[in-house]
Amino acid sequence: MKSPWMLLIFSLLAAGKLMAEEVMVFAAASLSDAMSELGKDYGKATGETVRFNFAGSNTLARQIEAGAPADVFVSADRLQMDRLEEKHCVDPQTRKDVLGNTLVVITPPEGPVLKSIHDLGGSSVRRLALGHPDAVPAGVYAKAYLKKIGCWAEVESKVVPAENVRAALAFVESGHAQAGIVYKTDAASTDGVKVAWEIPAEEGPPIVYPAAVVSGTRRAPAAKRFLAWLRQEAATEVFEKYGFRVLGR
Repeated sequence: MKSPWMLLIFSLLAAGKLMAEEVMVFAAASLSDAMSELGKDYGKATGETVRFNFAGSNTLARQIEAGAPADVFVSADRLQMDRLEEKHCVDPQTRKDVLGNTLVVITPPEGPVLKSIHDLGGSSVRRLALGHPDAVPAGVYAKAYLKKIGCWAEVESKVVPAENVRAALAFVESGHAQAGIVYKTDAASTDGVKVAWEIPAEEGPPIVYPAAVVSGTRRAPAAKRFLAWLRQEAATEVFEKYGFRVLGR
């Protein structure tokens, strides 16, 4: 038979578990692998639960603007975060640029041999998978680069717009597109594509992932703790393992 003291201890432990904070993080689709691992690590380290909603940053921004119950937003570009900040949907005092990435051109493993970026306009590439070039950050970045080098007019009619970068990756992986432009971190997540070449960071647009606490959340302290934890060495190691550049160290 348990003593009253033991029962009290068990009750306090149970109450503490019930009171543990839960943080809802809206994060860009390209972060799904790294963030899923970090969420588990954070839970083990703190006892707090992190749940994720992964999608294109533009989709997530619309959801937050419409009042979706997010505590933290991690975008794949500054534009979507800027939009939310202008609408007072995120707390600017908590905003930090946390990660960087790089674009790569991919093909299926047995796909066409591409010797230059202009080969994307050739007959061997009938479909080019991108995140939607007017909305999804990865697609916006890709379009900006292709326009900069004078290649957009050659490929625009071939573009298969995807709802997020992981969907663009899947188009190439399945063979529905002969080539695609995605983040280096996404290409590294599968053996189902090969990297034709990496677009040098100095040539492509700067790819920056900002993070911030969503305005009005009732879990702001927990959200801030999670953002602070993303800057710790344990989180840095996970991000770098998945190929991200960690900013602001």
